[in-house]
Amino acid sequence: MKGRRVAGLVLGAVAAVLALSGCADVRYLSQAAGGQLDLLRRARPVEAALADPATPPEVRRKLRLVSDVRAFAVAPEAAGGLGLPDHGSFLKFVDVGRPFVVWNVFSAPEFSVTLDTSCFPVAGCVGYRGYFAEAGARAYAQERRAAGRDVSVGGVSAYSTLGYLRDPVLSTMLAYPDATLIRTVIHELAHPALYVPGDTLFNESYATAVEEEGMRRWLAAHGTPELRAQDRLAQERQAGFEALLLGARARLEALYAKSGMPEAGRRERKTAVLADLDARYAALKDSWGGYAGYDAYFARGVNNASLGAVAAYAAMVPDFQALLARVDGQLPAFTEAARVCSRRSQAERAACLRGS
Repeated sequence: MKGRRVAGLVLGAVAAVLALSGCADVRYLSQAAGGQLDLLRRARPVEAALADPATPPEVRRKLRLVSDVRAFAVAPEAAGGLGLPDHGSFLKFVDVGRPFVVWNVFSAPEFSVTLDTSCFPVAGCVGYRGYFAEAGARAYAQERRAAGRDVSVGGVSAYSTLGYLRDPVLSTMLAYPDATLIRTVIHELAHPALYVPGDTLFNESYATAVEEEGMRRWLAAHGTPELRAQDRLAQERQAGFEALLLGARARLEALYAKSGMPEAGRRERKTAVLADLDARYAALKDSWGGYAGYDAYFARGVNNASLGAVAAYAAMVPDFQALLARVDGQLPAFTEAARVCSRRSQAERAACLRGS
């Protein structure tokens, strides 16, 4: 599954960078700050990378695409853009030098798909910890396993620091197909516009709604038949895979909610649900003609932690889209109206978006 949807979420390890005054684990915060500062130190202007004859042609092409999408995203709506705030992100480029920029560690109890959380100022409570070095992520994962938790480690290709830092374009982002790269740039630029500490569902649904509208407008203005087909196929596969995982997650939730069942029985039923998920994925993959883009997710081993990480992060997207329609599709007005709703209690936010 795409890193930004399952492992990236919003912040990754940078939740800690923005929280160095907190009382969390000092070693964890130190590696997070060091990793982020290393990226900023090594970043160079996109224009310099484009002018460098050593830059591979495909990297140059994708950097131009990122620059075009960025300009589109921050341009005023009156000028044909999205009107997102310009915090100076994606003006520099850094070759990360590894397959992922961050590795996120998710953990959950043996009989629950509710993720363990870590809490930080600014970011609030998030259901993962991120590490700029894979070895650090693996070591923490082993600690959680030793504590009896289900654990999953996933690579992240992109994240947002919510406008607190000027995020560079990451070489890991450029591995995405064009349609996914366009969506990623819009999605990450949307996060600084509105973020509610501790409410991942609200934040991701908002950014996804902006992504959907932004991609619709980009395709209308700049789309080719090939790009539209690529995006449509990718979204169909993503939706099918997420539905598969959410179905398994729901079956496990129902199992764990049964009182009085012996642990041995729960463990056996859990194993059966996960085996059934493997079989369902094999069938889905066959229906895609053998497309193997999600194989890595299963290769890590599916468990409560990995399924907990695919909670319905976009479940409120229809509510946000209804709000966007009520403001006649004007994104800045939409963001301000959503901000008003964000000041409500977490339980009241969805109803506010629906206008009730």
